[in-house]
Amino acid sequence: MNEFVVEWGPVIWQGFLETLEMTSITLVIAIIIGLPLGILLVLTRQGGQAENKLIYTISNWVINILRSLPFIILLFLLLPFTRLVVGTSIGVKGVILPLVVFTAPYIARLMESALLEVDRGVIEAYQSMGVSTFKIIFFVVVREARSGIVLGLTIATIGLIGATAMAGLVGAGGLGTIAYQYGFLRFEPAVMYTTIIVLIIMVQLLQSLGNYLARRLKKD
Repeated sequence: MNEFVVEWGPVIWQGFLETLEMTSITLVIAIIIGLPLGILLVLTRQGGQAENKLIYTISNWVINILRSLPFIILLFLLLPFTRLVVGTSIGVKGVILPLVVFTAPYIARLMESALLEVDRGVIEAYQSMGVSTFKIIFFVVVREARSGIVLGLTIATIGLIGATAMAGLVGAGGLGTIAYQYGFLRFEPAVMYTTIIVLIIMVQLLQSLGNYLARRLKKD
């Protein structure tokens, strides 16, 4: 056991840090893209405050197309574009773009669902008082949907962690690369099982935190 910790501890720790880096950077960028896109879907859908069939149809189709592609296929599909944009398709730097393209539409759809759960009567009440659409969305709808938004982001982050593990197939780094290169290719089952346990712990802690925050926000 001690020999395993001495030999593989630093490697797995480095992989854990790389997974955190990939997840955090991607999540921030995906939220910046996905949240406004989710709001756009709510505003432009039929019956929305800024109903626009053309914009909604285009946005809806783009999101559906991107969400229909498994991450591993999307990853290989974007390899040439990733090299063109960031100069590499390996390592943490080379996998951020595909992860964002994979995660942002997912977050947009989750945000749309959370925002649509807000009571329509609350929105109409503020509209009758002459409150602008911008203020209603950001100070009423988003506030009322905070609990659902947190749960949605929790689900998206867990899916993102799984995608970072799959990115290990192209040498993206992180726990996925360690599991594939050392655990699978080099026949080190202990390394494979350890990375699986670390991923399970990460997901469990994240889900527990998300549930706790959602409950607190729902009470406020």
